[in-house]
Amino acid sequence: MKKRRRSSVHACTCATCQHHPYSAVAEEHRAINRVLATLDERNRRRFVGLLALQESQGSLQRLIEITGLSRNTIGRGQEEIRHPRRAPSRGRIRQPGGGRHQAEKSTRRS
Repeated sequence: MKKRRRSSVHACTCATCQHHPYSAVAEEHRAINRVLATLDERNRRRFVGLLALQESQGSLQRLIEITGLSRNTIGRGQEEIRHPRRAPSRGRIRQPGGGRHQAEKSTRRS
């Protein structure tokens, strides 16, 4: 059975969450980030792309602050929502354990 690495929940950096951490807006931002923490890379992109398409002008910068995702990632998610046929069905999803191996301290045994 594969172990799925649990993603940490991003802390929103918008002014509302910083000044009023218990407001309804701050709770909504925490809820968005809790959902994002459970999604894989492709679905996270699509979810935030959908949110960006539903919002008005200026929502992209707001979503960058809320989610911590880059402008390019959100834009790619918007394109995948707008044109689902163009998006490859098997997008890039990283496998658990991928990436650089951890550096180990080498010690001599005598």
